Amino acid sequence: MKRFLFLSIFSLLFLIGCKTLHDNKKVTKTPKETNVFNLISWHQKDYSLDKIPGVSLDKWHNENTEKPKDNIIVAVIDTQIDTNHEDLQGQLWENEKEIPNNKLDDDNNGYIDDVNGWNYLGTKTGNYIVWANFEYVRLIRKWKPFFEGKKQEEIQPNDLMNFKEYQRALNKLDSENKIYDNWLKYITYNVDFFPKSKDTLKHFFPKEDYTYQQLDSLYKKYKINDKSLKQRRLDRDEDLGTRIDFMMARFEFKETNYEELKDLKIQVDSVYHKNLSLDYNERVYIDEGMSGLEKGYGSNNLNMVIKGIRKFNTHSTEVSSVIASNRKNKIGINGFSNNIKIMPLTVVPSGDENDKDIALAIRYAVDNGAKVINMSFSKDFSVNKEWVFDAIQYAEKHHVLIVHCAGNDSENMDLNPKYPSDNDFINKKEISNNFINVGSINHKVDSTFVSNFSNYGKENVDIFAPGEQIYVAKPDNKYDFDSGTSLAGPMVSATAALIWLYYPTLTVQEVKQIILESGTSYTIDVLVPGGEGKKLPFNELSKSGKVLNVYNAMNMAKEMSKRKK
Repeated sequence: MKRFLFLSIFSLLFLIGCKTLHDNKKVTKTPKETNVFNLISWHQKDYSLDKIPGVSLDKWHNENTEKPKDNIIVAVIDTQIDTNHEDLQGQLWENEKEIPNNKLDDDNNGYIDDVNGWNYLGTKTGNYIVWANFEYVRLIRKWKPFFEGKKQEEIQPNDLMNFKEYQRALNKLDSENKIYDNWLKYITYNVDFFPKSKDTLKHFFPKEDYTYQQLDSLYKKYKINDKSLKQRRLDRDEDLGTRIDFMMARFEFKETNYEELKDLKIQVDSVYHKNLSLDYNERVYIDEGMSGLEKGYGSNNLNMVIKGIRKFNTHSTEVSSVIASNRKNKIGINGFSNNIKIMPLTVVPSGDENDKDIALAIRYAVDNGAKVINMSFSKDFSVNKEWVFDAIQYAEKHHVLIVHCAGNDSENMDLNPKYPSDNDFINKKEISNNFINVGSINHKVDSTFVSNFSNYGKENVDIFAPGEQIYVAKPDNKYDFDSGTSLAGPMVSATAALIWLYYPTLTVQEVKQIILESGTSYTIDVLVPGGEGKKLPFNELSKSGKVLNVYNAMNMAKEMSKRKK
């Protein structure tokens, strides 16, 4: 086996699959230009002052002398959250109508002891769901009894759209099954072969302190095809050269930790046998027997860590830190305002979110006082989109803004539907005017300005915000850089919260208008994500054609608020 084969197979499978395994809502990228400027706060800078295309938050704070009288709630519908993180202390919403831990629903809202929010993935046994079906698996399970084995000409006209979605889901499942089947076989081979290679190399490096360069020299000496130099063979297909080659590939992929490799196998295996399986249904552990939008399931534990079950509290911790990490504690990072309080609502597993959980979480946020709802997740299918549409419209009636990340698929959202959405893609119309979709940009005002992972769309992406190389809080009082539209969306959510903190009489439609119209314009041509070198003017990739600007938004909100008096 030639070494380039190790590389090409692993690279292909990793690039296709990491979206699901590591976090299907964001893309991680380590910053390489730490000498250019202070990356920790680049997204808060101002282009006219600093030549850095941030959202001008620092500029606004430096000039603002007023203090808000009240707090405002931003609901973060996401994963579990590290409620103990040092930079989120004092920043979480508290349900003052609920008496903690008395096992009663004191405020009669349908949720027992919901002191800080609710975990819709809590199970009946007190655990929580990590692995969940992808939405196309759920869709197939729903429509299989009606459409299996049928051709399009056999379908009644009123069922045709559902049939087409069923066929699209079948194609998606078939494609993903093939990918993960191959990946599982490949990673299983790696896990099995790793200790053999390591044991062989002990003959040359008893202390196991070899470097890539030393392995490369050894490989050239004992190459695979030199039959006279084969040593320590365990079977007829595995020679010394193969084992050296294998370990060199591990160095190149930074997979020299055997425990991490075994964990990767567990993750791939779980996706293949759970996320993609029609025989696995996580809902039997959550709300089995409920057919509609009934409440009464889940848990009030937002940071559940159970021994032997994978922790799943990173994503919401990051998102929440962008919005409201403590600005006064002189540690970590600065959020947009200490008067913003986070209401954590857990619906995001490893897999796809369930429409029931999304709809109920939106309604919970509205009913319990949130003015902004941040949803940093997306999926390609929606089984019960009408439930979510109704919840979005319910939020609009109560003047609650919903901010959604565009997603990290490098796709045109006008051609590739993403959910949740305010767009009824079947009837091709918007169902509300309280929904903002956000794409991601980086700090380079050049052809690479739009993040190469970001989705875009002249009709279905509203605005862009910084989402690449963002310094965020991580669980266990840690901090690091991360990237994804998941981090761009929260900047819009926090801006909306700031607007309402100072100008509470504005309607949700007015706040949305302000955010889109006040953004910064950039007259440059940019590479289209996934466009294989194609370029378009930046303003053609979103509805507003702009980048979020807090300073401009606050000034516009001030003027609009004056005119209303």
